[in-house]
Amino acid sequence: VQLVESGGGLVQAGGSLRLSCVASGRTMSDYPMGWFRQAPGKEREFVARITWSADSTYYAESVKGRFTISRDAARVTVYLQMNSLKPEDTAVYYCAANVQSFGGRWSGGSWGQGTQVTVSS
Repeated sequence: VQLVESGGGLVQAGGSLRLSCVASGRTMSDYPMGWFRQAPGKEREFVARITWSADSTYYAESVKGRFTISRDAARVTVYLQMNSLKPEDTAVYYCAANVQSFGGRWSGGSWGQGTQVTVSS
C-alpha cells in the first residue's frame, strides 16, 4: 500500500489543522491505520490509530481530547483533526498502515513520506 500525507503547515498555538492520508494499492480496509510523529532530535512516537472493522480508535495520552482520527466511508482516506495545537506538537507527521502494538510499543508496516506541522507560540 502507498500512502501520501497532506495538510501540514504553520499554525499558531491554539489553532487547528487537519491532516489527510490517501492510500493506493491494497485496500486500506485490510489494515488498522494510524498516525505517528517525529520531532527534531526525538524518536518517532505513536499518535493515534483507527481500526476499520470495529471503527475503534486509540490515542496517545499527549493528544487525547485534542486530536481525532477518522476515515472516509470509502476507506481510502484517513484524517487526523488536530485542535488546540501546542508548540510541542511540532513534528513531521507520518501516516502508517497496519499499525500494531507489540509489548506496548506501536509500529507500522507501511509509511508515508510525512508532512511537517509547525506550531508557533
